[in-house]
Amino acid sequence: MDEQAKIPRATAKRLPIYYRYLTFLNDAGTNRISSAELAEATKFDAATIRRDFSYFGALGKRGYGYDVEALLEFFAKVLDQNSLINVALIGVGHLGQALLNFNFHQSSNMRIAAAFDINENRGKILSGVPIYDMNELEEQIKAQRINIAILTVPQGVAQEITDTLVAAGVKGIMNFTPLRVSVPKGVRVQNVDLTNELQTLVYFIQNYASITTGK
Repeated sequence: MDEQAKIPRATAKRLPIYYRYLTFLNDAGTNRISSAELAEATKFDAATIRRDFSYFGALGKRGYGYDVEALLEFFAKVLDQNSLINVALIGVGHLGQALLNFNFHQSSNMRIAAAFDINENRGKILSGVPIYDMNELEEQIKAQRINIAILTVPQGVAQEITDTLVAAGVKGIMNFTPLRVSVPKGVRVQNVDLTNELQTLVYFIQNYASITTGK
């Protein structure tokens, strides 16, 4: 959507979190919520929430807060929650199988529709998802009109497979490999480096523990 193209990346990453919590509130029968209450639940400060929401116009009223149902409906449209998004998984190793088992259970509109591998998993159905031979990658991506892929392959073949995905029409790649793959303009890559994330966590624990604990 145009709205998402104009907002900062950090705001875009927070939108699904807002949506999930608003869904919880709506299911619990809550009619309205203030930015302060939303901040306490999501752990984002109230000023950040108000700034995020301001990118989409006047979503709340001073002295009233936000209408939960109206806000939920709005973000459902922004996040395109009413459309089923099919995702391809490339590589069915240990991480790939874990992602297959998860298969976006907490999301109402995303699912892994097809997986691809080169080993004995080919031709099987794991967690309800068919596993195709890697040679069928471009054909199946086009046939199933998939434009998002998760990459969990060895680093040595990551760029080659990325090129195939781009040729097949994929516009977004979640890359779990250490390699920073190159893509043409118009294709988005989200790099997920678990080792780097853990090292960052360890760094903050070791260097800022006294600040977070108040000692």
